[in-house]
Amino acid sequence: MQTKAVEALKRHLRPGRVYRREDLRSWSHSVDRHLKDLTNEGTLKKLRTGLYYYPRQFEFGEAPADERELVKAFLRTDRFVVTSPNVYNQLGLGTTQLYNKRVVYNQKRHGTFPLGGRMVTFERRLNVPKQLSQEFLLVDLVNELDQLAEDHEAVLPRVREKVKEMDSTKLSRAVSLYGKYSTKKKFQEMLQHAA
Repeated sequence: MQTKAVEALKRHLRPGRVYRREDLRSWSHSVDRHLKDLTNEGTLKKLRTGLYYYPRQFEFGEAPADERELVKAFLRTDRFVVTSPNVYNQLGLGTTQLYNKRVVYNQKRHGTFPLGGRMVTFERRLNVPKQLSQEFLLVDLVNELDQLAEDHEAVLPRVREKVKEMDSTKLSRAVSLYGKYSTKKKFQEMLQHAA
């Protein structure tokens, strides 16, 4: 049987939301005991230490936690962008490899952590875009080229051709904000030839 305190806490919870333990302290005088009760009954799912998900129920079962919501709760900020090396394939540069990897560029955490049933790689970056753009992806592709299973010698000439098609002002800004030192040098030469 649930206590009135657990019922009161449940009234603050919303399906589909991810909660940190400290988020719930203002609604509970015994948060650890109440979290244990709520996870035992299945109302909340423990994603990792201090991180809980209230699953949304559908006809065919539970929906997993929204990736953005999960990362936002984990990092305690919305200053991040979630990506994967697979998105480079959208640039039309002949990259075809598929990767089972999620990457979160952020300003707080670095390392690979289990999150919501999968491993997620967090990379700390000085500047993080609000959203993915063609310019950012092109710069990031060159940043990460040595980590990819692509033929580097085949990809770089295609990057040069792509630079000629893109807005040089936007691309220069993306290079300046997001490019590693070696990437900036490569783009400097490419942008000069594109002009």
